[in-house]
Amino acid sequence: MKTVIYPGSFDPFTNGHLDLVTRAEKLFDRVIVGVAINSGKSPMFSLEERKELIEKSCAHLDHVEVVTIKGLLVDAVEEYQANALLRGLRAFSDFEYELQMALMNRNLRRGCETIFMTPTLKNSFVSSSLVKEIAKYGGDLENYVPAPVLEAIRNRK
Repeated sequence: MKTVIYPGSFDPFTNGHLDLVTRAEKLFDRVIVGVAINSGKSPMFSLEERKELIEKSCAHLDHVEVVTIKGLLVDAVEEYQANALLRGLRAFSDFEYELQMALMNRNLRRGCETIFMTPTLKNSFVSSSLVKEIAKYGGDLENYVPAPVLEAIRNRK
């Protein structure tokens, strides 16, 4: 069975994230969305809230599992017997950071491969940071986040 882990803070989970999960499900037998803590960010939702929102957003997908990751990503690769990591690249500016992470992960765990996917055109500019900014000022998020996430953001106000 081919398994990929799609890690991220997913705060909040966007339609861009959902698009990558949906497309990855066509390529892999099992897609694990690994919700992680990013100490450099102040979260809108707790780790468990994010996990629950992603589960609701991906409920229509048969081969997707959502887990929390609290340690090194390479340890999760081993724990879930994953064949690869999945990372999204929206712009060239994402590449340098993602390349460094991919090389470090492969250095930490031999054979840890990273697969890069680009977004669809309609999601190419969507980011969690922009979604948080729009939410902060009461903007319309309907086209940028799945329905469960939209509802949760609206209930935060």
